[in-house]
Amino acid sequence: MSGHRTLFSRPMPIALFVVIAIAADQLLKYLVEAFLPFQQAVPVMPMLALYRTYNYGVAFSMLSGMEGWFIVGMRLVVVAFVLWLWRRTPKDRFFAHLGYAMIIAGALGNLVDRLLFGYVIDYILFHTDSWSFAVFNLADSLITIGAGAIILDELLQTKWGRSLKL
Repeated sequence: MSGHRTLFSRPMPIALFVVIAIAADQLLKYLVEAFLPFQQAVPVMPMLALYRTYNYGVAFSMLSGMEGWFIVGMRLVVVAFVLWLWRRTPKDRFFAHLGYAMIIAGALGNLVDRLLFGYVIDYILFHTDSWSFAVFNLADSLITIGAGAIILDELLQTKWGRSLKL
């Protein structure tokens, strides 16, 4: 491991990022609840609409038939596992640490909804006339982009045998 520590390999920046991301996620969900009609598409641009709905499962409505406490427990296990990975990952791996921060923030953002309401508020819908993607939210996006950052980090490790220093 090199001596260069990336921003999100440090506890304070990752904690600050997570708090800000959860606050942004919760603010957006509050605004969605206050101003969007329930299960009525509000077009934003071609193929993108705002569509308030409730997700009783995990990201993209997976496991929606499972008991609520099982999903809460599963989210906590995921956060604990990602924290464990974060601590074990060499401190110079920027994209991995960024990805861990994003996954933690997204999982906790959706966990707040689950604990407060028993479901997660979703509101982003990509669609065409004959197809639509699962409705999702900022927290789901953070989880997905975070996973992509970790994959990118692994690809960079494989290609160059070392992490990209940012």
